[in-house]
Parts: sequence; C-alpha cells; structure tokens
Amino acid sequence: MKAWGEGLARDRYPTVDEVTAAARQLASRWPWLCRLRQVGRSRAGEPLWLLSVGHGQRNVLVVAGPHANEMVGGATVLRLAERVVVEDRLLAGADAAWHFLLCADPDGARLNEAVPEGEFTMLGHYRHFFRPCAAEQPEWLAADGRLSGALPETRALIEVIDELRPVLQISLHGIDVGGSFVQLTRDIPRLAERIAKSAAEFDIPLEAGSSDAFHWPSPGPGVYVMPPPSGSRSREDADHSTWTYLHRYGGVTAIAEVPMWACDSASDVSPHPAAEGALRTAGDTLRHGSHLVQRLIAEVRPLVADRDAGPLLRAAAEIAAVGPQLAADWDPSLRRPGGPPLPVMTRARVSSVEIYTQRLPLRAASMLLRFVRGVAEPSFALAEMRGRLEHLVTDWCRSYETAHRARWIPVRHQAEQHARAAIACFELLS
Repeated sequence: MKAWGEGLARDRYPTVDEVTAAARQLASRWPWLCRLRQVGRSRAGEPLWLLSVGHGQRNVLVVAGPHANEMVGGATVLRLAERVVVEDRLLAGADAAWHFLLCADPDGARLNEAVPEGEFTMLGHYRHFFRPCAAEQPEWLAADGRLSGALPETRALIEVIDELRPVLQISLHGIDVGGSFVQLTRDIPRLAERIAKSAAEFDIPLEAGSSDAFHWPSPGPGVYVMPPPSGSRSREDADHSTWTYLHRYGGVTAIAEVPMWACDSASDVSPHPAAEGALRTAGDTLRHGSHLVQRLIAEVRPLVADRDAGPLLRAAAEIAAVGPQLAADWDPSLRRPGGPPLPVMTRARVSSVEIYTQRLPLRAASMLLRFVRGVAEPSFALAEMRGRLEHLVTDWCRSYETAHRARWIPVRHQAEQHARAAIACFELLS
C-alpha cells in the first residue's frame, strides 16, 4: 500500500479515493482471502465499498467514516485490514471474518478533504470543517425505527448488518480535542485495561469524564456502557441507531473514539475545586457563542436568498440552535428539577464540558464561513461578513487550542490506538 505509506510519512489522513485504492490493492494481493464489493450508493451516487477478509462463521463489522469530520477511520480500516490478513488468531484461529465498510458517508468525507497539504493545524481543520446535521448522518434511524425514507447510506448499512449478523460491530469515531474512549452497547469485561495500556504507549490520555456519558456506567477510565433503552424519541437517541439495531442478532457495538489533539485534563479524576462556577461559565460560553452564530446566520440569509441553503448552512443552523438547549444538562442555573443528579464533578468531567461548549459554536461558525466563502461574486455586504467570520473562527480556534493545551497526535498513533481498541473488543468478546 505504497500510496497510503506515503500519506503516513506526511502525517495526514487518507482520502476516500486513497482508502478505496489501498483496499483494492489488498484484495488483489490476497484474492483467496479478501473480497471488495459495492453494497450501495450515497445520496450523491458515490459507491459504498465493503472489504471482507476471511471466511469464518463469526463476523465482525467495522464501520469507518460515520461522521464526516472524523477522518481517522479510513487510516484505521487500512491498518486493521493489513493486520487481520496476516494474523491467523484474528481469522481462522477464531473462526472469524472481518468486514470493513470503507466509508459510511463518502459525500460528507469529501467535504473534509479540502485541508491543504502541509502541517495539519487546528485552524486549517476548522476552516475546512463539515459535519452534517443529524438527519443526514447514516448511523441514525427514524424514531419509529422504520427504514422507509432513510438515507441510502443507512439502508446499505442496515442491509449489511442483516446479511452478516455480526457478533461485533465497531464504529470508528474521533474527537478533535480530548482523550481516547470506547462506548459499548453491552459491557466487554477487562476492556479498560487493554485500552489504557495502549493509550499510555502513545501518550494519549483516556477520556475519564466524557460529557456524552455522564450518567452511564463506567467499568474503568475510557470505557462507558450505554444504559438500557430509555424510550426517548429524539433522533440522536442511541436506542434508534444502527448501533443498537445489531441487538436483534445478539451482537455488541463498540463506538471507538480517538482524539486528533490530546487534552491531558481529560484523564484527571481529581475533584474539581470550583465545579459549579466552572459549569455556569461553560453554560454562558455555549449560550453566548450559539446566539452569536444564530445572529450571523440571520444576517447571511437575506444576502443569499436566491441560493439553496445546502448542507453547510443547514448543519450550522442546527448546531447553533441546539447548543443552548444542551447546556441544561449540566449548567446549575438551568438544570431542570427532578432530573438525574450530576456525578461528582472531577476535573476531567468539567474539562469535557468546557471543551464541548467551545467546540459547538466553533463548528457552527466554521461551516457558516465555508458557506459564505463558497458564494461566487459576493456582494460587498457578504464580503464584509466573510471578513468578520474569518476573524471570529481564527480567534475562537486560537482560544480553544490554548485553553486546553491541545497537542497533536500523529495520524499513525491515532489509527493504531483505534485498531488496538477494535482488536481488544474482539479478543475479549471471544
């Protein structure tokens, strides 16, 4: 896989085309062991490719690129596939076959490939950022669980699950700033120890207080187990996802997360000395940033009234609108009576909230900037707006990076931590 090796040398993420080409090369080298086939098409007509390795009865499904901005998954599937091919303990020795969906959302992934060559910086990442709104993400099902009207990418993924009935599904995700962690739909004993050992080798902190999982059981730092179905009907409720869809076949899903930039406070389990004040400040930050972006969107819309909003503006508007609502989960000034009490607020948990409250407005502003930059022959007012957004994104990005002392993790280390987490899930489940 020469092209991919050159990409690693330049410390960058592989593109959709590079991942497909490398998978095709692997299938050509090992034709008796590997098969590459198309399992569907995206909304824009992109092929959805599934690379299968081995012929065992116990199927493992690995899904890369379910969130368009989380680009490490392509590197991880290539690393995993190369390893599985040559390690019999992962194939015939375990009566297993591994199946890699190379990219669940190639349309969105291509919108994140515009980062220029050269050093990968946080500002460069955010100036080319795209993450679709919830309704356009392939892992979410409708609240009623029906596939009618689902995205073609979602239908393709469900059909693969129905065909393979995997014992384990590994969904490859990534965060921009924080630590490494895994969310499970059912517990896999001793996983925390394996993940911690690998993370320490690469100096990647474990996410010991993820704001996504405040109220979830945690068998150990960096591992969270989803609670039983809640009956919620929100679109982003895990009960209505391709993760829990697998339960009908008795399988387990692991959502593996690895950061692009490490934040060491993500692993600090000591009590925060002033948690309530910090949470109030974080709530103010999120509300202020969200409302500011909402006002900017309101100013932009009349200037581009003849243009389709497109995925960038739709996603920016959704994030800006939902931010203030999310603050009610942990801001002491907004928490609803009768809700579950907050856990002991460690430095890690407060840090996760603070990262979250800066991340969301920055994402929304970044996508609004991309939308404005894409307007051909902008008016004077729109050009002035672009300048304001450039300044805002640059300022917010610098503050975000500085506040959390974010340090870059090489792509090869991100992918290796991801791959080891997947293998640990498989071996311990076995």
